[in-house]
Amino acid sequence: MTVLPASPARPRLVMIDALRGIAILAMVVFHIAWDLYFLGFIGLDISTDPWWTAFQKAIVSSFLALTGVSLWFAHGRGIRWRSFWRREAILVAAALAVSAGTYLAFGDYFAFFGVLHAIALFSLLALAFLRLQPIATAAIGIAIIVAPLLVTHPVMRERALAWIGFWPISPSTADIVPLFPWLGVVLLGLAFAKALDGHPLWKVGAPRLLALLGRWSLVIYLLHQPVLYGGLYGLRLLMPQPSIEQEYTAFVESCRATRLQSVPDALAAERYCGCALEQVQAGNMWEMLSRERTAVEETEVQAMMGLCDAMSRQPIADVPPPSP
Repeated sequence: MTVLPASPARPRLVMIDALRGIAILAMVVFHIAWDLYFLGFIGLDISTDPWWTAFQKAIVSSFLALTGVSLWFAHGRGIRWRSFWRREAILVAAALAVSAGTYLAFGDYFAFFGVLHAIALFSLLALAFLRLQPIATAAIGIAIIVAPLLVTHPVMRERALAWIGFWPISPSTADIVPLFPWLGVVLLGLAFAKALDGHPLWKVGAPRLLALLGRWSLVIYLLHQPVLYGGLYGLRLLMPQPSIEQEYTAFVESCRATRLQSVPDALAAERYCGCALEQVQAGNMWEMLSRERTAVEETEVQAMMGLCDAMSRQPIADVPPPSP
């Protein structure tokens, strides 16, 4: 059997670079907001706010869909193995650097399978779909996206398995982009590029700055967060720190506002938040509440919330006096 050489690389498509540039700019915006929350500059929880979580998913989706599109235009005429493995090596090295950096910054909360890990693995797996028809590729992509909506199991939260997906609750990590459902997004991007191969859409021009940002998106991805987080962390150290009394007051006010949204009873909210403050003080839980928690820590917080919820609902005469 004669092995035919892979087709030469196609010229870069400016529009794809520009779309990648928009995606990296959006990621910078998200990380600015996340850093501001994590370091205490703003009170809005970026990790749970519906708008911000949807924004994050849209950013990840755009990067992965563009991975599928780029894979087709780079290797759709024949896999250029030397180019492919060079890119894979760069992605793996970058992913390991992200894991090491997040481990130094966040400890056990480090990113063990984040977006770069995912792009490296999914690019390799997607090679198997290059020869499929667009409709078949899209159908498999949709099936991969839907599968974890139908089946979940708590054991999939274990670190050895979490990269696959199918967990009911996200594991405690700075970033995770599991195989299910996110490989499906890559395949949808691949199917889209196949179906519209040769369409004038790909020849549309784009602003040079966006295209430049797209070409350097990996470097920007690796550097922007250390610069942003380091700068904001240094600024926080220079700012006057709130007194303990101010922290207590801020905690109770935030707790009361949140509680009143679900239980519109001012007295019950007051009692609940007083109990929560006492439990947080007694258990030295301040640092735990300011970051993502491990499964054990989350269980501890949920137990505290359950206790305070029960106490806030008791008749006043039955509530035991606070601990000295």
